[in-house]
Amino acid sequence: MENVRFHGSSPYLTMVVHGGPGAPGTMAPVAEVISEKMGVLEPFQTRTTIRGLIDELGDVIEAYGSPPMTIIGHSWGAWLSLIFASLNPSVVEKLIIIGSGPLEGSYCKNMMETRMGRLGQDERTDAARILSQLEIAGADDKGDLLSEFGRLMSKADSYDAVEHGEDAISCDYDAFRNVWREAEKMRNSGKLLELAGSVLCPVVAIHGDHDTHDPEGVRIPLSRRLMDFKFILLERCGHEPWYEKHAKERFYAILMQELGSKRH
Repeated sequence: MENVRFHGSSPYLTMVVHGGPGAPGTMAPVAEVISEKMGVLEPFQTRTTIRGLIDELGDVIEAYGSPPMTIIGHSWGAWLSLIFASLNPSVVEKLIIIGSGPLEGSYCKNMMETRMGRLGQDERTDAARILSQLEIAGADDKGDLLSEFGRLMSKADSYDAVEHGEDAISCDYDAFRNVWREAEKMRNSGKLLELAGSVLCPVVAIHGDHDTHDPEGVRIPLSRRLMDFKFILLERCGHEPWYEKHAKERFYAILMQELGSKRH
């Protein structure tokens, strides 16, 4: 398979699931740290439907993984991991979700307003320009525009992030549009929360207190539905804890502690 990157060596006991959808994700640094203790799979999402993405994760685990595995999902990848675990309970030992989007739409009302309020005037103008251009741009340009918009939103979602390079893999606008429409429909209908609430394995949610994705939209719905659920809020931390100057060390300490019970 060409859609997976390997960190460390076999057995691969852990898998990271990128955000997006349609974006390459930024979890490679996390996978590298974990790989000092155990093998990690880093699949790239190439399908354009949620069912296809679920099947793709299953194929990666079947080909290279040593289940039952710990799955670590970030942002959209947190949703995808929850859905996957609910449908494939026998291959998932534990879920760690980081910066998950709210599981109920009522927690999303002020998200874009908050993001724009954290950007400078020039950046807000750029964001509006990109959104306008996405409506009329050709297929070849939409991925670049989506990447540019993502960089602005990443800045808004951060508290005090270190400088870091960009992944060379471009965004797939069609995948983003198709998967996000489907995912949003699942959230609005309650299907997403129904699936997430049926997960049988332990679930740990890690969230930054400065993340524009409302932490209460993760903590409250899941704490009411899951038997084995832990929620950890990181102070002075945005959407990607591993890039945050003030939260990075605590994030990794928590992550490695939660992975400590894994088989070696």
